[in-house]
Parts: sequence; C-alpha cells; structure tokens
Amino acid sequence: MPTLAPDELVSLVRSVFPRREGDKALAILVDVPRDPGSDHPAWRERRRLAHEWHALLDARKGEIPLDEVKLVAYADVGSNNADLPADGFLVAGAMPGTADELERAGERASFEDVFASTQLYLAPTEYSTTAPLKNAARRFGFRAATMPGFAAAMVPALRIDYGDVARRVAALTKRLDEAERAEVGFRVDGKVEHSMFFDLRHRTAHASSGRFPEPGTAGNLPSGEAYIVPYEGEAGEATRTRGMLPVEIDSEVVLFDVRGNRAVKAKGRGRAARAERARLAREPAYGNMAELGFGVLGDFGLEPIGEILLDEKLGLHVAFGRSDHFGGAVGPKDFSAPEAVIHLDRIYIPQVMPRVAVLSVVLGYPGGREETIIADGRYVIF
Repeated sequence: MPTLAPDELVSLVRSVFPRREGDKALAILVDVPRDPGSDHPAWRERRRLAHEWHALLDARKGEIPLDEVKLVAYADVGSNNADLPADGFLVAGAMPGTADELERAGERASFEDVFASTQLYLAPTEYSTTAPLKNAARRFGFRAATMPGFAAAMVPALRIDYGDVARRVAALTKRLDEAERAEVGFRVDGKVEHSMFFDLRHRTAHASSGRFPEPGTAGNLPSGEAYIVPYEGEAGEATRTRGMLPVEIDSEVVLFDVRGNRAVKAKGRGRAARAERARLAREPAYGNMAELGFGVLGDFGLEPIGEILLDEKLGLHVAFGRSDHFGGAVGPKDFSAPEAVIHLDRIYIPQVMPRVAVLSVVLGYPGGREETIIADGRYVIF
C-alpha cells in the first residue's frame, strides 16, 4: 500500500505551508462516525492514517519547526461542506471508533479555541471540511489543507512536480479572472450536443496549487485546479448563466435545465433522474451552479480513484450547491437543515462520465475577444 515515509511527510508539511513567523501549532482534524453502521474500511483507514501522521509529526515537530502537533477528532457532520460542530476532542491516546467514545478519548475543546490557537491544519476527513475551514481561515488567519476522502491511492499525487502544476493553474486563473463568460459544449453518446453558458462577471477566480503561503487560506490537497463561482445575481443584476447541463450518474445521463444559475429541472426517465428531481424539489439550493472548475492533474498521468478530492483535479468539473466558501452567495442559510448543506462536484472526464464528452470550452473577454481553452476534451493553452 502506498504511503508517505516520515521524511516525505515532514517535507510535505514544509512545502504545503511555507514557514511564517508565528507558526507554532499544527492540528490534524478527523471526523468519527456518529452511526457505527455508516462506518466503512476506507474511513477506518483514514482515521488510522490521521493517528499515524499525528505520531510521526509530533515526534519530528522540531524539524518543521513547530512547538505542538494536535489530533482533533469530532463527530461527523453527515454531508460534505456542512458546518463543523461546536466542539472537538484533543485525542491523547487511541483513536475512538465512534462518536460515543469521544468523551473518553481526550479533552473537549471548542473549535473557536482550537482555531484561535492553531496556525496550520491537515484535515483527512470523511466529509469535506473545505467550506467551513475556508470561512474560519478568513476569520482566524490560519492555513488549512483539506483532504476529504484521502486514501493511500492518492499518495502519487503528492509526489508530482507542483511547480509545473502551479504554472498551469496560474495560467488558467488569469484567464478566468479576465473572462466575462464561459461557453461549454458537450456531446452525449457521440451524437446529441448540449451547451452551457456560465456568467463569470462580478467574480474573481481562485488558484488551488497545493501550497498555502498566505494566512487566511484553505483548500484541497492533493490539488491542481483553477476555479470560479458563476455570478448568482446577488448584485442586483440578473445572472446570465443558463443552458442544458448533462451529468452521467450511475451510467444514466440526467439533463439539467439551468436558468438563472439554478438547475430547475432534471430530465430523464431513469432512477437517477427521479432522484435528482426529488432532490431539487426538496432542496432548491442544491441546484445552484456553485463552481466552474478546471483541474490539470490529468495531464500528469494520474487516474481517478473514485474520490472527489483527487478526481475533480483531473479535468473540467461543475459543482452544485453551496458557494459562499468560494466567495459566492449560497450558504447554509439557503438549505433546510445543516445536514442538507452540500457542495457536490460533477467531473467531466472519460473515466467518470464515459457517455458525456466535453467538446469545447470557450472563454469570452471584455470587448468581444474569445479564446478556446479546451478542444475535444484537452487543454490547448499549455
């Protein structure tokens, strides 16, 4: 099973978090299942890995250098990018197997206190913490690398040339910052074509290159993407995002009718389409077009492993749901309950959606200039 050697782990932390004056503590965050029936081998392995990383980094903290390495466990929140609970627990011994064991595992600590006293975070969790940690990082000034669904199969993605990754991400970020619109063409089953128009006005793009040199920042690791939140209409001017977005779900193509940056209908006759229609009716905020993302790691020979953390970094992706953690307007207040909050990426690469091909992505700039950045599923700007 691939793993990081102790020297590699220390080097990774030093690379991801370039040294800043005032860096004293690193916390490893890990969620523990509330319901034992929801647990599974990959989650147990991730908790074991978090415990191992804590021991290794604590033993060699002087080489980073840090004064303290903490292991903070908490009861799982039930969905990706939902807010964290009020409290976690500073694990002092064995990793608890369920949330009921947390009280016996270590000292209770409010996340407010943890955030105020800790400058660096690694978060190899079951449910993504990207949204809450982005928001908290802006408030407390810490730096965080979120690793939802991290698995041993992702270790190769931590060993690639992140200098080249950063160059490609920077080129895409610059273009997205300048663009006013993106037009994406799709072909389903080699014959039926659909298109989406994304309104990129009033937004700035984000670069996620796997390094966090500045306080107040959080993002994924492994990483390698540029992304932007389509304009959602909150500035008083209507959003122009519209079109038909095909998504392959369990081998079924569901066609989302998008108007005003929201998926308002899910067309199709199968089980997936029925489930998506019910989801949109139950949680209209789920239909928000929350992110247009461009992963670059596919060009480095990496393959999908069935975990969004890595798979979204391999190519084009479009996210549904929460966007406030990326500078958008849709957040927990727009969902029916905390456990209903979601930010879900749909990934357009052949291994994930073999029935849906990306024909082209064309960016439109002020003054009418256009640039094709993807043609026949491949970048043409690198």
